[in-house]
Amino acid sequence: MISITDKTLQDLQFPTVLETISDGCNTDIGKEKALQIKPFRDKEELMQALMQTSEYVSSFQNNNAIPNHGFDAITHEIKFLAIEDSFLEVGSFRKIANLSSTVNVLLNFLKKFDDYYPNLNARASRVELTKDIITAIDAIVDKYGEIKDNASPALAGIRQNMNLVRGKVNQSFGVALTQYNGLGYLDDIKESFVQNRRVLAVLAMYRRKVKGSILGSSKTGSIAYIEPEATLKYSRELANLEYEEKEEITRILKNLSNVIRPYLPLLIEYQDFLSDIDVVAGKAKYANRINGILPTITEERRLFFREAYHPILYLNNKQKQEVTHPQTIELKQENRIIVISGPNAGGKTISLKTVGLLQLMLQSGILIPVHERSETFLFDRILTDIGDNQSIENHLSTYSYRLKNMNYFLKKCNKKTMFLIDEFGTGSDPELGGALAEIFLEEFYHREAFGIITTHYSNLKILANELPYATNANMMFDEKSLEPMYKLALGQAGSSFTFEVAQKNGIPFGLINRAKKKIEVGKVRFDKTIATLQKERSKLEKTSLNLKEEETRAREESKKMETINTKIQQKLESYQELYDNNQKIIYIGQKIDDIAEKYFNNKNKKELIGEFLKIVEIENSKRKKATPKEVKAKVEKQKEIIAEVQVKVEEIRKEKKEKKLKPVVEKPKPILKVGDRVRMLDGRSVGSIDLIEKNKATVNYGIFTSKVSLDELELVEAVKK
Repeated sequence: MISITDKTLQDLQFPTVLETISDGCNTDIGKEKALQIKPFRDKEELMQALMQTSEYVSSFQNNNAIPNHGFDAITHEIKFLAIEDSFLEVGSFRKIANLSSTVNVLLNFLKKFDDYYPNLNARASRVELTKDIITAIDAIVDKYGEIKDNASPALAGIRQNMNLVRGKVNQSFGVALTQYNGLGYLDDIKESFVQNRRVLAVLAMYRRKVKGSILGSSKTGSIAYIEPEATLKYSRELANLEYEEKEEITRILKNLSNVIRPYLPLLIEYQDFLSDIDVVAGKAKYANRINGILPTITEERRLFFREAYHPILYLNNKQKQEVTHPQTIELKQENRIIVISGPNAGGKTISLKTVGLLQLMLQSGILIPVHERSETFLFDRILTDIGDNQSIENHLSTYSYRLKNMNYFLKKCNKKTMFLIDEFGTGSDPELGGALAEIFLEEFYHREAFGIITTHYSNLKILANELPYATNANMMFDEKSLEPMYKLALGQAGSSFTFEVAQKNGIPFGLINRAKKKIEVGKVRFDKTIATLQKERSKLEKTSLNLKEEETRAREESKKMETINTKIQQKLESYQELYDNNQKIIYIGQKIDDIAEKYFNNKNKKELIGEFLKIVEIENSKRKKATPKEVKAKVEKQKEIIAEVQVKVEEIRKEKKEKKLKPVVEKPKPILKVGDRVRMLDGRSVGSIDLIEKNKATVNYGIFTSKVSLDELELVEAVKK
């Protein structure tokens, strides 16, 4: 049976968590219920509560948000309905109808989306869905909280007569107003209301001339408020009808109360259901703020909180925009007890409280801020001894109180217990208190209890090192600045850094040396060894972080290089393909040039066509018919390649232009004369000059002659040289 004391709740600041959850609730009843949350005794009920909260958290992200479940409390109405022959006011019935409508909407929604909210729907399915309450109230009361005219035949008749009489009142009053205003008896305001009745504002000097009943006067006495005589009788008739209306409404409300009274248990259930959902919503909002999740609940005796945050510290630091350091802690059968040591203000107590509070929250149906791969099992008891519990009322010192607490631990401690002890063994002589604390720790160990303790005592550190299923841990400190790193390191005891911290805080070195001589040499050496090991561990931790950062950078650089290499390879392939295509075109061009030259010599068209067709067939045999998609892709690729080539060409042209800007010494052109063997600058055929006229020469090629500009010719002998 799970049983956790109020002292444990107070020690772990559980009420602070509940206050934050309560603030997230919408209704007063929900807020009150949230403050009363306690650890569950039954595992099945606990799992339902956790799953309900988890489902509600999921509604913040999906498209099927849970409908509004706010309501006006009907506690007062429930008490009145429980009294026989009592009846409710009209507004109370409107509240009951709204409550019933809200419940019906929520029940239908959860039933419809059972796949999303199975556990919430399981809770809702225990509540009866009925429209009878709403139907009965809507027949009598309108949406504004007023009794309808047709609530009963008698009320309809009364209100009809009231409307007729009001018409007569207004008519008679209008006649009197016109009459006396014409006579000049009325003040400028002419009329007013006294005792909810319409009256004439008559000047005091004319009050005896106006027939009617004086109902009052102004503060100065200059005006008399008179109800005209003609209106008076109708006003009395209206007052009688209003009395009858009131009596009829009372009768109707009594009947309606009698109709609703049998539904009293259901109304209580409705209010209880909505307030429960309100608490679930409050827990879900809190979970959303602290990034709370539902870790795995196992039957195996293992507690593994990975990247766990203290929720109160997390929210406080978040508000201050400060960093909160997560802790990873594991307790299992082979590692049941952790002894945390190290200097003060290093985070030992926070680490201890983090584990205790998160376990307590989880066992109370509240999601906790841990990594999704975390897991734990349920403890029957969580025993705590945290802080200075000196009791003035009971004349107990801190140590006496702690001994009394240890006695309670010894009675209740077993393998389903988790104990959390802060500054274990303090309050008495270090040697004697430490020895007694050692015995207590051995007893808890043999009972197979799980636990975390914080201490400065060396004997407890040594004991934790000797016990097979216990381990030391320390809060890491920066070896240079002696500032806390707020990170828990398992497997090694921590030094208290007593003398180092004293030196940092300005205590003279001579005094520190004198203090060292006062204690045993072995103890100083032991503490110094631990301090040295802790410093080495801090260095290794920093080195490890630096190596990880370097490794990450190297991987990123490697990925960049791979990407660049891939791009270069693709470009090379594209350029090679373009080069091959150009070479192919050049080859075909040369072939056609050879055929053209052959045709030029023999004028054989048939041979020309045959040779040309042969080239076309050879090239077509190499081609493959591409699909439209492939053709399109090829065209796109060619466009990309051409664009890149154009960029390169532009660069080359730019370079050439820059080179052209440099002065170039041109060679003098040879003087051509008749009989010289020449050829065109861009041609192959050689001929001789027959005639030169002005700037043109007639060149004889043997078969034909051609007139060519002298600038386009060059001597064959010059070429040969």
